[in-house]
Amino acid sequence: MTRVSREFGNTMQKEAVSAVSADVIFASSRFPNYKLGANNQILDAKDSPKVLSMKEVVARETAQLLEQQKRLSVRDLASKFEKGLAAAAKLSEEAKLREAASLEKHVLLKKLRDALESLKGRVAGRNKDDVEEAIAMVEALAVQLTQREGELIQEKAEVKKLANFLKQASEDAKKLVDEERAFARAEIESARAAVQRVEEALQEQELVSRASGKQDTEELMKEVQEARRIKMLHQPSRVMDMEHELRALRMQLAEKSKHSLQLQRELAKSKRSVENLSFLYELDGAEALGSYLQIKPCSEISPELSKCSIQWYRISSEGGKKELISGASKSVYAPEPFDVGRILQAEIVYDGQQTILTTAGAVDPAPGLGSYVEGLVRRHDIEFNVVVTQMNGANHPSESIHVLHVGKMRMKLSKGKTTITKEYYSSSMQLCGVRGGGNAAAQALFWQAKKGLSVVLALESERDRNAAIMLARRFAFDCNVMLAGPDDRAPLET
Repeated sequence: MTRVSREFGNTMQKEAVSAVSADVIFASSRFPNYKLGANNQILDAKDSPKVLSMKEVVARETAQLLEQQKRLSVRDLASKFEKGLAAAAKLSEEAKLREAASLEKHVLLKKLRDALESLKGRVAGRNKDDVEEAIAMVEALAVQLTQREGELIQEKAEVKKLANFLKQASEDAKKLVDEERAFARAEIESARAAVQRVEEALQEQELVSRASGKQDTEELMKEVQEARRIKMLHQPSRVMDMEHELRALRMQLAEKSKHSLQLQRELAKSKRSVENLSFLYELDGAEALGSYLQIKPCSEISPELSKCSIQWYRISSEGGKKELISGASKSVYAPEPFDVGRILQAEIVYDGQQTILTTAGAVDPAPGLGSYVEGLVRRHDIEFNVVVTQMNGANHPSESIHVLHVGKMRMKLSKGKTTITKEYYSSSMQLCGVRGGGNAAAQALFWQAKKGLSVVLALESERDRNAAIMLARRFAFDCNVMLAGPDDRAPLET
């Protein structure tokens, strides 16, 4: 009699399970936790939260769109329809994915049922009942899956219908947007035409008013000229005599000033001869801002200036205090704004013999320079065209035009859109006229933007050079910075 042990049953069950696992690939490592209810209905072990179907979601979105249609503008409505069309396309894609997943589920259920059928023939007793119950549950799942597929097909048709509706609505909305845009453009064009007509009317009125004002001014000038003519008819000799006297006085004053300057020079020469100083050199040039002074030999026995040591000084006209002008050691010196109201002196030393040349009087200001600077002060940023002749003591080969910006807070040197240097006013900045340099010294200035960067700039005219220096010193003084040349002591009134 054959004895069946428990190990044989367990071994048989393990072989059956391994055969099923060879054909079927489960989504998880355990069997789903389902319960079989009445009429083979499958019930979940735990109630899952209610999830809206695609049909309900689409219906709710459509209802919201219809409710907000009256409150939305045409552009917002078109945007909303575009979003709805994209959502419908997304739902269609999800339906396709679900259809593919459903097909895979059918295949899995079929494989599972075939495996259970093959297992049913191998087992007996209670295991066979469990297999039959599992087969019934798989068949119930297949029925539910078929029902779900039918619902998905119906929802797919509805989604497709809704997508077509939304597509048509989007096209209608685009048409409405185009119509509204065309209407708005027409309104804008009409408004522009109206504005142009108003501008033309205003210009015409302004021309008429100018013509009438000009006509009134001409009539007034004619009346004034007529009054002057009548007045001159009554007193012709007196007016003519006064005009001739004024002209004569002006000519006499110009001659007297020239004669006085010549006498001052001769007096200085005579003083030097009385003091037994060799009369070898003299100062040539106008003693005014905007010109330059040059030491010239006036005797055949005068040593060459290149072999002499030259140093320029400025002397206060009141106290007679002598101040050395650092770097002014050439035969040419162009006065700068610091020198106005002061006497200039040049010391020439050759072979131990010293010659002193002094201007006849204090340096005069340039006529019209003060009003020109006051006009520039009102601007926010003043620009001067310059040429860089030297940079850090070395000659600059390029002669291209640069721009010097003199602002209320800083100075900047640029070439086109490239900024060479830009510095705020500070104690390390220096600015003065070029101390030497030939005939062009009156148009050039020296600027040390910061330590390690200095340039010599040539401006377009003497007036621009002196105006740039005066403006920069004035703006620097407003920033509590005394802007001067090397080793200069800037006076507070500058």
